[in-house]
Amino acid sequence: MIEARDGATIPVHTRGSGPAIVILHGGGVDISVYRWIAAAFEDRFTIHLYNRRGRADAPARTRPYDMREDIDDLAAVLDRTGAVNVIGHSGGGFIALEAARELPIERLALYDAAVHVDNQFPTAWLEGARAALEAGDTARAIALVGRGINTHQPASRLPLGVQTAICRAFLRTPIGKMMGELLHLTFEESNSIFEHAGPASKWSGITAKVLLACGAGGPGYYPKINEALASVLPDARTLLVPKSAHDALNRAHPRIVEPLVEFFS
Repeated sequence: MIEARDGATIPVHTRGSGPAIVILHGGGVDISVYRWIAAAFEDRFTIHLYNRRGRADAPARTRPYDMREDIDDLAAVLDRTGAVNVIGHSGGGFIALEAARELPIERLALYDAAVHVDNQFPTAWLEGARAALEAGDTARAIALVGRGINTHQPASRLPLGVQTAICRAFLRTPIGKMMGELLHLTFEESNSIFEHAGPASKWSGITAKVLLACGAGGPGYYPKINEALASVLPDARTLLVPKSAHDALNRAHPRIVEPLVEFFS
């Protein structure tokens, strides 16, 4: 247990031995979907995972939603564990990148980081998806998210009614149930990410060594975002992971595990 700056208690789940790495999970899920990547690292690294606020065993979020809370919690975890290495995924990647502007992070690996750089990240889906959720149609809301951000998938071009039916079935799966329950939080986080948009130069002061990774099987905007960031960060490189989509980090395939092990070694 770690005490956050506001006095809340953050449960941290630790496994393995060796140099410490904190994994910052993405939006719409909790740390349970990162068990395979933690297992893949535990013979070489000490892995610290914690649920960001509003999820599973984490404290409730304060209102109104403020990304500052996420950065302060990461600061507390780094301070207490002594970790200087961070992996950030999706929305967690954005938080980690923002935090690296001020926290003592030495090595930062991002996978499909949801950073709104130079207007590259799609935003038009949020308003309609939020309206659908407020109207009580969670399946339609998820369908609108999917067609808005998974622009590379053929399914994104199916009629919305068909996509909604698919999402209704998805909501009956364990991962779908989790994502549906956290959807309101995902929208708040997305809105905050979009509000923090800017040119790549906004992050040029980060001194950490940075690995900007994304999947070759994902949307085309992630490589563009990574290239833009790599062009201004003092010590960064990009990595396009073959045959990988947005969930590659969760699946812990060797093609993503091995480059991460090399980076943090």
